[in-house]
Amino acid sequence: MTASTTSRTTGLRSRTAAVGAIAVAGALLLTGCGDQTKGSDSTKAGSAPLADKLPSEIRSKGVIRVGSDIAYAPVEYKDDAGKVVGIDPDIAAAMGKQLGVEFKFENGTFDTLIGGLAAKRYDVAMSAMTDTKDRQEGIDSETGKKVGAGVDFVDYFTAGVSLYTNKGDDQGIKTWDDLCGKTIAVQRNTFSHDLAKDQAKKCKDDGKGTLKIQDFATNPEAETRMRAKGADVVSADYPVAAYSVKTSGGGKYFEIVGDQVEAGPYGIAVAKGNTELRDALQAAVQAIIDNGEYEKIIKKWGVEDGAVTEAKVNGGS
Repeated sequence: MTASTTSRTTGLRSRTAAVGAIAVAGALLLTGCGDQTKGSDSTKAGSAPLADKLPSEIRSKGVIRVGSDIAYAPVEYKDDAGKVVGIDPDIAAAMGKQLGVEFKFENGTFDTLIGGLAAKRYDVAMSAMTDTKDRQEGIDSETGKKVGAGVDFVDYFTAGVSLYTNKGDDQGIKTWDDLCGKTIAVQRNTFSHDLAKDQAKKCKDDGKGTLKIQDFATNPEAETRMRAKGADVVSADYPVAAYSVKTSGGGKYFEIVGDQVEAGPYGIAVAKGNTELRDALQAAVQAIIDNGEYEKIIKKWGVEDGAVTEAKVNGGS
């Protein structure tokens, strides 16, 4: 099953995206993955080329605390042994070699991660988080009101958004406009949630019926709701949707419907004002792009089309 990427013209914020092929899931099944959150002798600050770019308190501790919703396979999740694995942990481990620190992933619900940065529970948030202007500026995307200081992002990947349904029950859904009169399940405060709210307004304005939105703390909860017939469709980032379609029920539970919607860059979020850490992370991402480690990781997970060639700061729109 394949899906192309199309641009929405329904009042959504413009995004530029490239997305991985469905091979993301197949590659995952064929590739053995270890715990990428553990440091090694080679990651000690004394031998790391970019260690001096880090804030002194992080360099002395040797750890960057990462807030992450570790239930978003294949981006980050726990394997059968309980180890944190996925695209993000692999990229973080490669960055750790450059910076001489361990990236320690700490589980939290997605909608609390930016607040966790503000409360200094985490040093960064890395969790398939789309870099948007609203998040940069601390704006609630629904009300348009400022609710926080915002964050800076170091962009490291791009991904589109997909719709998927119970297998054999697509209900004629091909585009987001087909969702009017349906019920969608999404993970709370994600880009998919924003898209759903935008589409619900469009359905109402066009007089085409109500799009009901059910939001959950995690994407697996949204999928469970759909499996129980409590929702018609789920939306998630394409690599995640593709993985679920390939693996859930041995590939018998779900199917992707329609084309991908353009989304934007994933970014590592850093609290505003923490520019020294932000710039160190940018240098580390660029270093692994330049030395080929990034390409190896992206190929390992079968998501080459989402690769970036430059580690931008606040590249989202």
